[in-house]
Amino acid sequence: MKSSRTLWILSVLITIVSAAYQRITGPTYPVRVRQVFAGGEVRSKLPRSYPGAGDCPVRVEAGETVTGSLAWKRFKTADSWTAVEMKRVGGALEAMLPHQPAAGKLQYEITLRKGPAETRLPGVVIRFRGDVPAAVLIVHILAMFGGMLLSTRAGLGAWAGEQRLKALMLWTLGFLAAGGMVLGPLVQKYAFDAYWTGWPFGTDLTDNKTAAAVVIWLIAYWAMPRVRSPRAWAAGAAVATLAVFMIPHSVLGSELDYSKQDGAAASSK
Repeated sequence: MKSSRTLWILSVLITIVSAAYQRITGPTYPVRVRQVFAGGEVRSKLPRSYPGAGDCPVRVEAGETVTGSLAWKRFKTADSWTAVEMKRVGGALEAMLPHQPAAGKLQYEITLRKGPAETRLPGVVIRFRGDVPAAVLIVHILAMFGGMLLSTRAGLGAWAGEQRLKALMLWTLGFLAAGGMVLGPLVQKYAFDAYWTGWPFGTDLTDNKTAAAVVIWLIAYWAMPRVRSPRAWAAGAAVATLAVFMIPHSVLGSELDYSKQDGAAASSK
């Protein structure tokens, strides 16, 4: 019992660390800015993802005598840059990025000025998406990290020499399949108007890695009663799943091709 409790604690810790790593390394995590400019401090969390309708606000905390401008253009296009002056709202400068269709991306830059001094903040790419109902998103996240937790626990149990792994493997497979192959496509549909953008229809690594994890555990579960060392299969599946989940979330995710959109708009005129 004591050994089992220890394995569960280790599994929870590994899952939490992997979840945090996924979040902060993904392309949707805000770019944190904190630097000194013209004798004062500048702070911001530059957004790289924006859900729902409406324009996206971009805010920079800066001294009262600092002014700034926001320049943007559609990502991977030959568009000219559009620049707007940022307005003073309390202790921050603020400007809006225009709303884009689902999976549309903008690249933007902020330039700050104080007298003759000028600085440019890091360039950022932001992706717009539809709003996902909270219930769907929460259950999806719980199922995915529940699957990761169970996968890790099965792998640690195999490493520790536990004999009864079949139930853990089955629960792992069930959570990953429900979270990734049922709820995942629903989240994708709400956010980007497509149920699946991984192989063979696209390059979305989030979809692909989910499918890979499910296939890995299907093979391990199928092999369990048929091989001499079933624990090795469970441990291997857990290691492979951890490696898959360490790929940052939303890498190579859905991306609107503006050239196709512009071509369709031109042909309809």
